[in-house]
Amino acid sequence: MADPAGAPSAGPPRSSEDARLDAAIRQLKFRDPATARKLSETIARVTKEIGRSPVSVMHVCGSHEQAIAKFGLRATFPRDLNVIMGPGCPVCITDMPEVDEGVALARQGVLIASYGDMLKVRGTVQSLNDAQADGADVAVVYSASQAVDLARSTDREVVFFATGFETTAVATAAVIRGNPPKNFSVLSAHKYIPPVMEIVAEMPENRVEGFLAAGHAATITGWGIFEAFAEKHRLPVVVAGFEPLDILAGLARLVELVRDREPKVVNMFPRCVTKEGNRRAQEELWSVFRPVGGRWRGIAHVPNGNLRLRDEWAHLDARRRFTIDLSSLWDYAPPTLAADCICGNIMSGIASPVNCKLFGKECVPDTPVGACMVSSEGTCKIWHQYGGHPDLGTL
Repeated sequence: MADPAGAPSAGPPRSSEDARLDAAIRQLKFRDPATARKLSETIARVTKEIGRSPVSVMHVCGSHEQAIAKFGLRATFPRDLNVIMGPGCPVCITDMPEVDEGVALARQGVLIASYGDMLKVRGTVQSLNDAQADGADVAVVYSASQAVDLARSTDREVVFFATGFETTAVATAAVIRGNPPKNFSVLSAHKYIPPVMEIVAEMPENRVEGFLAAGHAATITGWGIFEAFAEKHRLPVVVAGFEPLDILAGLARLVELVRDREPKVVNMFPRCVTKEGNRRAQEELWSVFRPVGGRWRGIAHVPNGNLRLRDEWAHLDARRRFTIDLSSLWDYAPPTLAADCICGNIMSGIASPVNCKLFGKECVPDTPVGACMVSSEGTCKIWHQYGGHPDLGTL
């Protein structure tokens, strides 16, 4: 929500104590309890100064949610601060038709290689694990280069089902540019984070007043990429790392910007992120991929949110190399529980896992119904792992 009514036009200047805390962060004192307490006090004080409840901010990264839950940071958040997880899990937002393409290729006799979590995610009717159980050849790899190694070890066609955001897309681009064997190709389901932040900011149901951007993605793109977004939506963006103090410092700065109604970008991860980003990685990324519009699971059509191979790499593009027969999937009935899954609302920040009637009952990590319960970066799996609702504010 841009420019919220009732917010004071300006807050008190930042104190010398705040400056000392910033300096401590820059000296890599990641887990100093005294600094953490001071930062928590700052967050509580500034949130109170905003003078309304709740103040809602969103972090756009599953790794931030993991750290928040793992280190019990929600216990330190004031109750008037609502820290929401957005669409930052690459497994969760891979759309069902993209999984369908991988399943169909596997059933057509191609050896599919992908990251482990992706095997559990259902498409319209089946997951890659289901296809494997039916006799299809599916392999778990930990990197794009490992998928290339797999292709070098066989004469069979190997398709790397490539998922993830710009960080992993750079690795995929590198292997494509690295003269992979002729029996290797890529089925790209890579996504690009900045466009989906536009979608979330424009959702009328959403009340997000500021964004905590992912430090590792900004390492590639640079923090300057968020300046136009902040100006357009009148929303502040703070780039933060993943240590507990990184997150607390990022949140402290973010609520200050909300309080002061300053829609600007602040980089709180300067040890890794620059304004320009990693230009060599950007060259690799954009020489191989082009942004196209496409759906993100449960969210919406996201203009320029999907990454597809450029024409010059068509010979390595599985979509152009094979005829993908999706009709082979329609003999299977979709799972009946899928209709009750609210992963889309959870990833948009409109609902939380405890709002889903399947959470912790029919939908658990061993038998996930929704994509958010599959990945270690999925909100539902993280909340389930840390006790159902990682709010320890009463302790």
